[in-house]
This record gives sequence, C-alpha cells and structure tokens, in this order.
Amino acid sequence: MTTKEEWIAKDLKYVWHPDTQMKQYEGADFKPTLIERGEGIYLYDIDGNKYIDGVSSWWVNTLGHSNPKLNNILTQQAQKIEHVLLADFTHIPAIELAEKLVNLAGSPFSKVFYSDDGSTAVEVALKMAYQYWYQKGKPEKKYFVSMTDSYHGDTLGSVSVGGIDIYKKIFNPLVFETLKVCAPYCYRCPKNKECGKCNIECIDEVEALFKSRSSEIAAMIVEPLVQGAAGMRMYPPLYLSKLRALCDEYDILLIDDEVAMAFGRTGKYFAFEHANIKPDIFCVAKGITAGYIPLAATITTDKIYNAFYDDFSTLKTFYHGHSFTGNPVACAVAVENLKIMEEEKIIDSLQPKIEKLKQCLKKFKELQHVGDVRQTGMIGAVEMVRNKSTKEPYDFVERIGHKVFKEALKNGALLRPIGNVIYFMPPLIIKEEEIEKLTKIAYNAIKTVTEMN
Repeated sequence: MTTKEEWIAKDLKYVWHPDTQMKQYEGADFKPTLIERGEGIYLYDIDGNKYIDGVSSWWVNTLGHSNPKLNNILTQQAQKIEHVLLADFTHIPAIELAEKLVNLAGSPFSKVFYSDDGSTAVEVALKMAYQYWYQKGKPEKKYFVSMTDSYHGDTLGSVSVGGIDIYKKIFNPLVFETLKVCAPYCYRCPKNKECGKCNIECIDEVEALFKSRSSEIAAMIVEPLVQGAAGMRMYPPLYLSKLRALCDEYDILLIDDEVAMAFGRTGKYFAFEHANIKPDIFCVAKGITAGYIPLAATITTDKIYNAFYDDFSTLKTFYHGHSFTGNPVACAVAVENLKIMEEEKIIDSLQPKIEKLKQCLKKFKELQHVGDVRQTGMIGAVEMVRNKSTKEPYDFVERIGHKVFKEALKNGALLRPIGNVIYFMPPLIIKEEEIEKLTKIAYNAIKTVTEMN
C-alpha cells in the first residue's frame, strides 16, 4: 500500500503546481497537503484532519463539497452522453443552461457562447468585441481599456488586458497593447480621497481617456466591485454606474468579467445588479458548476449577435471554438446547480451570513498589523501592513501571508492569501457559527504571526 509520504514524493517528482514556487518544498517540513475527500464546507486530508475551505478551493465551490444532488446528476448525465461536439449538434443540458443564464441575467441578454474556463471566456469576449466593431465598419476600434492591477486570466489575450506585473511583465513581448486607467482602491486612494467621502473622482481618468481616444477603443473590461487577484480590492457600485454611462456616451462596449463574482459571491447572482446596469458582454465560470467541472460562458445581446448573423459569403461567422465547448456533463451539473440555488433560496439566505461576516471582521481592526478590513457580500479581506499609520506594506519576500496560511492550516482552516491579504470566500452554504469559527482561526493566526515578526 502506498504511504502518504510516498504519494507526496511522487507529487513533487511529477506534478508542477500552479502559482507555486516548487523549490519551497525542497528540504522543508512544509509539503503539499494531500486531500482525500470533501463534505460540505470541509476538506479532509489523508490523515483524517479536516479543514474549513475558507476560499472555496479557488473561489469555485459554492454549494459545498460532494453535494449529493450534484453527484447524482453528474452520474446520470455521464451515463447518457459524456461529450458531443457543439457545432451542427446540440444537447438538452446546453440548451437548458443557456435559457437559465439568459433569464437570470434578464433583458437585453439573449445569447450564450460556451467555453472552458474564465480565461477562455474573457478571450471570447475580447475577440467578439473586436470582430463586432470590425463588422460594423470600424476596424480602427481595436484597443481595450482595463484597470491597473486587474486580473482577467492567464491566456495571452486575458494577460494582455491584465495589469498585475507578476503575471504579465515577462510576457510583455508576446501580448498586445492595451490602455490602462487607474483602478479605484479605497484603502490607498489614487486621488487621496477619504473612503466613503468622495465623488468617485477615480472615474475622471476614464472619462479623459474616452474623450480623447473613443474612436480607437473597442471596449473596457472590468472586474465588478472586487479586483480579486489584486488582493480583494473593493470599490462602490456607483463606479460601475458611472462607467456604464461613459461607455454609452462614447460608444464603447462594456465587458464585465464576472468569473469570480457571479452566482452569489456579492450577495446577488451577478455583481452588476448592485449598480443597476447591464454590460454589453459578461463572462462567467468558477461557480457556474459549483466547482465540479470546468465550464464557462460569455453572455451577450442581440446587438452584438446580429453583427455576426449573415450567410457564409460575408465571413462574419465567429470562428472560435473549444473541443469541450458546452460539455453535456458540465452543463447538466450547472443546470442542477442553478436549480438548487433557486429551490433552496441560496441567495435569499445570504443576508444574515453577510451580516455575521461583517460583525466577525470588526475585531480584526484592533490588530496592530492590520491596515484595512473590507467586505463585499460573502467576501471579506484583511490587509496586513508593517506600519498601520503609514500603511507601509510588508516586503513580498517576507511571505507574511504564507506564514498566516500555514498557521491557520494547523488549526483547521484553508486560507490561501494573496500577498499580504488574508481573505474569506467560503462556500455559500456555510453556517453563521462556522463563519465565526473560520474568522477566529484567521484572527489568531494573524496575531501569532505578526507578533513573531
């Protein structure tokens, strides 16, 4: 029988982990945790230790691990048809899911284009937006605007519109040119305004850019309300409202990257609902299948779709596809996921949990090395700093966040930080007492680590 140590040794020999410097495991006591199973909000390792999945296993797991209803539908669909090409063929799960997504998003959304993950959903949106303008007789509208410190995926197109150096700098010779505007960051306001007492002056830079270059701009892409990989940086819905108005004024498409935020994370199905706006195109993935199987969708309107609708002689077809586009098993799981959310009133049940998270986050403000505490819906973030009054950050090489991660893991919580930001994005089914337990573990871990450094 293979032992845990032997499995880990094989892992380090054969598996190249994402976003991980593998040398950290060389000669160290700390090794990858070997997870054997999951149930509800908990993960269990091969030794039987259990951990609250405080980050929903990279933000995908919304209904908890090993949900019986999802397990059942996955098995049923696999016994019918596991995959079929979606060109000239179709299947009921893809049709059902598209209808549900369109109905959830509401008018004017009408069309769903499937792909495999968040990055590819963004690639689809970018290509779709450019080809739209090309076919409208405006090929000069070829530039995309995005925010500084944005993240939209790891494929080259999505990296192009991203703004985080650690993901982009080395690939600069390979990516296409984009335009950047300063992102709203309330804790470290680029306009030196006080959080909650401003007029969203950070939008002025967008307006100036649109005014000078609108004839060249195809679209602006945003992460709605929360810039995830930047460290869960949050901004008010009014920014989105103003951005929608500017896009309308200057005839620029608005692409909403809802990959991380959709399906309840902000307290609503889609983050754009908080601003009472509708983008021209939006992207979903992650929580669409509750973390079961990779699936993504790019959702748009007849306005966009009709620019591609013609006979073959015009070559207006959107020639983009993936082998696993609209996979039947993934679509069936996604349909069941949305059915569960509706029948069990998951979104309606979130408000007491959101309030509980808010109350639990308050205590972090008293810690000496916590500079900012922020929350949007079921997402909470704690930004650690070396100096509270000056907001001086810890150096990256100190890996303070990683030390907190290891401390929390020892006490039963999975919290994989973003730099020096510890964040909470648990499965939506978490109970109020479990929120309290999760945040208590994090509080003690931050206190222990920062007092030692």
